[in-house]
Amino acid sequence: MNNILTYKGFIGSVQYSADDSVFFGKIEGINDLITFEGETVQELKDNFRYMVDEHIRDCEVENISVEKSYKGSFSIRLTPDLHRKAAITAKSRGYTLNAFVKKAIERNLEHV
Repeated sequence: MNNILTYKGFIGSVQYSADDSVFFGKIEGINDLITFEGETVQELKDNFRYMVDEHIRDCEVENISVEKSYKGSFSIRLTPDLHRKAAITAKSRGYTLNAFVKKAIERNLEHV
């Protein structure tokens, strides 16, 4: 099951609350917390699109970027064994661990 919506380059996560009989989600990858919901799939999609459009309008009015700023670094958590294997493999191939991880991510994104 695909639990995301896309619109104008924005991604919305989707979940379902059986207690409330409602779909809900939030816009991912932005600095603000923007949520949306709907009792039907169509209502959820409509509200997601509406909130994206509102976010874009608000950012234009405030003259701020609509995209979240990525600083280019992040932490990952590995098991000690996987960390050791990655470090050894990177070194044996003449890479730093950082370069090794970067190449692995690039390879996985080639066909996206």
